[in-house]
Amino acid sequence: MQERLQKIISASGLMSRRAAEQLIAAGKVQVNGVPAELGTKADIEQDNIVVNGHPLLSREKKITVMLNKPAGVVTTLRDEKGRPAVSSLVQGVHARIYPIGRLDQYSEGLLLLTNDGELANALMHPAFEIPKTYLLSIHGENLEKAVSSLSRPITIDGRATSPAHVKVLSLSGQEAVCSVTIHEGRNRQIRRLCERAGVKVMKLQRIQEGPLSLGDLQPGQWRYLTEEEIRTLRASVQTGEKP
Repeated sequence: MQERLQKIISASGLMSRRAAEQLIAAGKVQVNGVPAELGTKADIEQDNIVVNGHPLLSREKKITVMLNKPAGVVTTLRDEKGRPAVSSLVQGVHARIYPIGRLDQYSEGLLLLTNDGELANALMHPAFEIPKTYLLSIHGENLEKAVSSLSRPITIDGRATSPAHVKVLSLSGQEAVCSVTIHEGRNRQIRRLCERAGVKVMKLQRIQEGPLSLGDLQPGQWRYLTEEEIRTLRASVQTGEKP
């Protein structure tokens, strides 16, 4: 169905209708290779619409990307305190995507963003128990005892968490590196476990969510999930995959 171009661009979530009109008037929007005018109509499903040099994706197309969130960036589309937000790192995605779950400001690593509400809700629902694995570097005394306490449940907002699965990767003096797998992702869960154990978190990086691994994606970089990865991710939700 054909609609006015500024309406199509606005409905995609890329910008306001007024901003779209200004861009069209400036000659920065093309339809099928031809510069558009303010009266131009198009069909998002049939026509090739390019906005400021980038193709405009169909609003029906589901997109999911993996971002390696750096420490210091907040998991939100816009921050009222002016802190850098993850939206600034995925500006090359010309669709309105939003984070699936959260990583706190000082944590880093694998973060999924999508416009697929069904997939997002399934991954965030605690009933599916999608495992999330973190690489945790800690500093403190009596680390053997401290590490052993990390796997025990902790009460958050009046409810006990499920036990974490903790594996020591290295331990030397007052430094240790562990992998920690949780299924719920409750608010600051791993950091609260470390507070209870009396150890300082030096680094907390999510390296896996369900069947997806961060791999060699560098901090601040993102990529689209492949069709196979999305199929595998959906399958893990349906089966409630555990480590």
